[in-house]
Amino acid sequence: MGNNRIFTALGLMSGTSIDGIDAAIIKTDGHSMVDFGPFKSRPYSPEFKDRLRAVLGTKEVPPILQQDLTLLHAELIEELFSMHDYASSDIDVIGFHGQTIFHEPAKGFTLQIGDGALLADLLDTTVVNNFRKADVMSGGYGAPLTPIYHKVLAKNFEGPVVIVNIGGVSNVSYVSKECLIGFDSGPGNALMDDIIKRKVGEDFDESGRLAKQGRVIQHVLAKLLEHAYFKKAPPKALDRNEFDFLGIDGLLIEDAVATLVAFTTETIAQSASYFPKYTERWLVTGGGRHNSYMMSELSKRLGFKAAPVEDVGWDGDALEAQAFAFLAVRSILSLPLSFPKTTGVPRELTGGVIYNR
Repeated sequence: MGNNRIFTALGLMSGTSIDGIDAAIIKTDGHSMVDFGPFKSRPYSPEFKDRLRAVLGTKEVPPILQQDLTLLHAELIEELFSMHDYASSDIDVIGFHGQTIFHEPAKGFTLQIGDGALLADLLDTTVVNNFRKADVMSGGYGAPLTPIYHKVLAKNFEGPVVIVNIGGVSNVSYVSKECLIGFDSGPGNALMDDIIKRKVGEDFDESGRLAKQGRVIQHVLAKLLEHAYFKKAPPKALDRNEFDFLGIDGLLIEDAVATLVAFTTETIAQSASYFPKYTERWLVTGGGRHNSYMMSELSKRLGFKAAPVEDVGWDGDALEAQAFAFLAVRSILSLPLSFPKTTGVPRELTGGVIYNR
């Protein structure tokens, strides 16, 4: 496959928030963006979310769960095809991230479930998955993998830009013409979602409704910020379950969520200390950008406006799925997915496991 070829690639992402699956189609040569295609999202059912939560942090997952997860991805792809007049024969490669269940790079282990061979058979096309394994086996953190896609999207920007993804975990990409840095800054939505689910029975705090009614409990926030992770210089990465509730459990739910918003936004703002140049261009993607309270608090901590990626014409709901479509093309071209200043690998490294039709 020549490097000048334009690929039609489909990316699949099911993030650490465990809210559902995103599917996006792009056209790319693996070096630059060519065109954005359609996007579709599908939430997990409450029952399936419970099945996933039951295995978080484990290293052994029932084969039936892997199969069911893969079938859900296949169903979403078929829905996307039917809505936008696509067929499997139009797709050159699928990037299948899978669902992260366990991530412990310090011990050389990461687990994203999903059956790449089964998906390749179901869709009759080439599938790439297990994007993080080669990185972790080579001594990297296995995350974040999206910075190279962020760099491609921002290639025509003047000056540096910071792209913040607030998902279950938050990560940042610092992109300039001279430099690409990426790392997990700290928590995202996962802690908030978990405590809201446990105490209120809802999936998340829509638009920060609860957090707006609460107050930040400063001594609890200070304790959270003492975590050893924040004393480490990047590159570095987190597992979804790295943090526990550390005094949050005993708070009113409004105060708990307000304190966790402060935890997320403070650690994102602190990430700027690791960037080589100051910039006020911060763009936010991921589910957190839909939380108006979160966005307001982040802007306060930065001292300037953090803007959603839609302000520059990107689709923040589709962006991560697009990234794994892009990474799938780079994988089949043996181009690097991770870099010393993004995941901590000793050298630029390709990755992914390829399943041919």
